[in-house]
Amino acid sequence: MTDIKFAWSALGGDPALASRVSTVERPGALEARLPVRELARACVGVCALAAAELGALRAGLAGVPAVRVDDGAVATAFVSERHLLIDGRAPVNFAPLSRFWRTGDGWVRTHANYPHHRARLLGALGLGGDASVEDVAALLAERSAHEVEDAVYGAGGLAVALRTAREWAAHAQGAAVAARPLVVRERPDAAPARVLPPVRTARTGAGAAPLLPAAGLRVLDLTRVIAGPVATRTLALLGAEVLRVDPPGLPELADQHADTGFGKRSAAVDLAADRKTFEELLAAADVVVTGYRPGALDRFGLSPEALAERRPGLVVAQLSAWGGGPWGGRRGFDSLVQVATGIAAIEGSDERPGALPAQALDHGTGYLLAAAVLRALTEQAHDGGSRVVRLALARTAAWLTGVGADGAGGAGAVTGTGGPDGPDGRDGAGAAYRRPDAWLGETDSAIGRLRYARSPVAFTGGPTDWTRPPGPWGADAPRWHRPND
Repeated sequence: MTDIKFAWSALGGDPALASRVSTVERPGALEARLPVRELARACVGVCALAAAELGALRAGLAGVPAVRVDDGAVATAFVSERHLLIDGRAPVNFAPLSRFWRTGDGWVRTHANYPHHRARLLGALGLGGDASVEDVAALLAERSAHEVEDAVYGAGGLAVALRTAREWAAHAQGAAVAARPLVVRERPDAAPARVLPPVRTARTGAGAAPLLPAAGLRVLDLTRVIAGPVATRTLALLGAEVLRVDPPGLPELADQHADTGFGKRSAAVDLAADRKTFEELLAAADVVVTGYRPGALDRFGLSPEALAERRPGLVVAQLSAWGGGPWGGRRGFDSLVQVATGIAAIEGSDERPGALPAQALDHGTGYLLAAAVLRALTEQAHDGGSRVVRLALARTAAWLTGVGADGAGGAGAVTGTGGPDGPDGRDGAGAAYRRPDAWLGETDSAIGRLRYARSPVAFTGGPTDWTRPPGPWGADAPRWHRPND
């Protein structure tokens, strides 16, 4: 229970409630040198516990429902993008130029899944738009990794040089991340206590209605890629009305949107040209979740501080890659954070860097972000005040690498070695994790027949699946639901 207790404490939760969580261990799930399974289990466990806590409050229950975390469900959900099938077709998760490259003095990893990032990468390297993988490889083999990192980031692209955990700890950005709490929690004002209408408790029998802790709450989703959308996908599972809003000229990758769009609607709004529409959405929102790099939304008056000032009582959740510091304004993705923080070196070999068995920083931080929102709502019901919560992929990485193979240490490190550990609160080892079929679902949708990973967030009486599949990106009207829609 050590990891769940640490994460629950970081969220400000009552320590006594951690005993409500039990786990089903499955050897073989998310195997790695680092304790990825323990981190994933903890992130999902505290998310489910935060949901159960809020559900108990709103339903007037005498106690918080029990939470059960199954390693099989967690492992399946942490690679949901790999399990997705659309009319039988598997998505492509990484573009050809998103990969490791050998440089003259080491390794660098690039991210070029989006067309604009690919163009900036090639432009920074002085290559044309038709450059091949071989062209890029030949050029990078003659450059230093840090030189490539600086040049590509300077051009607005994404490239990160491979570092060990020790090198990252000595870096100014690594030091800034290490000094940051796992979950930054702020109360910027003394807005009145939130009045949450009661929700129904679960009925028994066929067709039972689940307990939905976030029912009736409106979540404005300004996130992209995986971590933020996983958080809002989870809030949608728990009953929230989630409206994702993107700029019309920057579409999300279609397969990525399909994986993380369950339970939500998706609209395109130009913040510069149609500010009135956005302000109307904001005026009726209870929660705003942002996933753009810090400062990117400030010019639109959408910093967490500005949002809370404009709408007292709002919960604002901010996700970033690097979490402030010298790299605070840089773009970043899970794969790049793994390379910077020493994870790729730990999971690799003398011949080549490695990677975690899942984009665990993305998925783990996504569940932590949802948990932080749920806990903020619970706290508001008791004490009032707007709430701002901030998480960063790099800080989740610091938690994971606190017991790194090269000796890097840190308070709050995830415990365990990736295998069963059996302390209090465990249900003991279950069957080995081999096939994920038990945690997959299928549904028809406007974008085709989908096979998908079910949510691993589970508590007694809670929901087991989303009520709506994803639709096409940007296809919904930019408005909140109205009666009889």
